[in-house]
Amino acid sequence: MQTERPFVMTIAGFDPSGGAGILADCKTFEQLKIQGLGVCTAMTVQTENTCLHLEWQPLDQVVSAIGILIKKYPVKAVKIGVVKDAEFLNEIIKTVKLHAPEAKIVWDPVLKSTSEFGFFDLNTVSRLKNILSQMDLITPNYNEYRILKDNNLFDQPGSSCAVLIKGGHRKDFLGTDILKHEGREIAIYPNETTLTYYPKHGSGCVLSSAIAAYLAGGENLETACRKGKVYIEKFLTQTPGLLGFHS
Repeated sequence: MQTERPFVMTIAGFDPSGGAGILADCKTFEQLKIQGLGVCTAMTVQTENTCLHLEWQPLDQVVSAIGILIKKYPVKAVKIGVVKDAEFLNEIIKTVKLHAPEAKIVWDPVLKSTSEFGFFDLNTVSRLKNILSQMDLITPNYNEYRILKDNNLFDQPGSSCAVLIKGGHRKDFLGTDILKHEGREIAIYPNETTLTYYPKHGSGCVLSSAIAAYLAGGENLETACRKGKVYIEKFLTQTPGLLGFHS
């Protein structure tokens, strides 16, 4: 077994365009010198701008695959992407905690795609309250954060789960992310010298997997989020198309 690079597992969907999900996460891991592992939660038929079909993988198969890999490899961090509902997410986290209790867990809560294709069952949002406390970070965009906040998910006193509210959908202070952690709100501003950012399919996947990679490398949460911001901004400036380049 190689020991030169930390192991990070992505538990996410398969996007055949390569712009989001497991493929995008593993591209990010490779660029950041991380050994990536992947477990598929859903098979999709999609392009960079349209999701046409989604087929959820059986939960028992997902959990089994996680257990097999995480018992074999010293996983330092786990990035979770698209999941079906609260139960699906809870069983994933229980399995990770059973076999790698020290691994950092980052969830990018994909509720809807930009094209309004629904992923997460919003009827189960209220059940996330106890699940969030078992994670280290969630990375909702501005609209997703409002949905979660409206369900009172961030009212638990003493919860250790940090929240990084991505600023790409804000009407004011566009591009400014807010990290809520340990009672503090930390603004992470965009690079003022960058003139043009191009919208990218899968940018949320790339950011959350970059943060997980930096956490696996030993960075603290704030530093990992700041470095993840640098990575995603470079990704957003590479090309005007919706499919980005990793370099």
